[in-house]
Amino acid sequence: MVTETVEVAGGGAPRPAPDGPGWRRATTGRTWLVPVLGLTLLVSVFLAIGLGAAVVPPDRTAHHLWAALTGAGIRADEVTQYQIIWQIRTPRVLLAAVVGAGLAVVGSVLQSLVRNSLADPYILGVSSGGSVGAVTVTLTGGLAGLGIHAVSAGAFLGALGATVLVYAIAYGRSGITPLRLVLTGVALSFGFQAVMSVMIYFAPTGEATSMILFWTMGSFGAATWGSLPVVSVIVVLGLVLLHRFSRPLDAMALGDETAASLGIDTSLLRRILFALTALMTGAMVAVSGTIGFVGLVVPHITRILVGATHVRLLVISPFLGAILMVWVDLLARTVAAPRELPLGALTALIGVPVFLLLMRRRGYVFGGR
Repeated sequence: MVTETVEVAGGGAPRPAPDGPGWRRATTGRTWLVPVLGLTLLVSVFLAIGLGAAVVPPDRTAHHLWAALTGAGIRADEVTQYQIIWQIRTPRVLLAAVVGAGLAVVGSVLQSLVRNSLADPYILGVSSGGSVGAVTVTLTGGLAGLGIHAVSAGAFLGALGATVLVYAIAYGRSGITPLRLVLTGVALSFGFQAVMSVMIYFAPTGEATSMILFWTMGSFGAATWGSLPVVSVIVVLGLVLLHRFSRPLDAMALGDETAASLGIDTSLLRRILFALTALMTGAMVAVSGTIGFVGLVVPHITRILVGATHVRLLVISPFLGAILMVWVDLLARTVAAPRELPLGALTALIGVPVFLLLMRRRGYVFGGR
């Protein structure tokens, strides 16, 4: 029996067309990856909680985590170590896993949404808008009523404002096309960065400038149990909703005409996906700043492992993104301890060589031969 195959725009080997018998076969196989990656993530989280400037042995880490989860008592001489494990490291490591998973999935969706192999969660100017919002709050003292969450709230509002502006400018008579969306996002991203640079230049103190620059390069240093639930709920719900669009995304990766021939309203679907990815990106930027390359490289690595079918891509990529981010954050806080390296710099140092290796890998197609 002959199975129709199609070439994926944006990377990956040819795969069966949606709704064909080959597509159903493509959604199975390599199911062992999910439990293996899930176990790897759990081990990574546990090790990252115990490791740091002050190393806590695995048995003591497990003891403190068990005490926190069950309400068991701890000795007076264990209070400091308990606070390091439960109050400082655990929310930070969990936040790193959540953001890593979210960035990987958003990057996977956007690469199909705009049919561009270089798309990542920040290509539409959302992160730059969030940075402007954070810098504005930092320098003006706005949203002071929110206390320690003021900067995060400013970043989230800035990201949403950038999303609305990109959508309004990119919308034309024929709706939103991938090219207009990318060009508008890139142009506004440069504009937001220019505004932020001017604001930093006129910052009243060098301390404020240093804090702003560090925040815009990414960090989980401000992670708390108070900030974790909101972003976790947004990212997890986003992952579930985006996975429900797996089959339409397979069609959209082939072009709007192909998707329309399969009965998909590409304009409506693009608006829905744009809103979902922008909301997730805004929430992540608000708690971690800008962390590049995760949403760009992880989707391509996932396609090499499991192919370009989104029903698998959107399941495996969150695990890979979460594992990567947990270990990168661990490096950030241990390599130059007690100082902390910016996450954006580390992900770029890791992502650039990986991306170049992918480009030289035979049999992998980024955007066509």
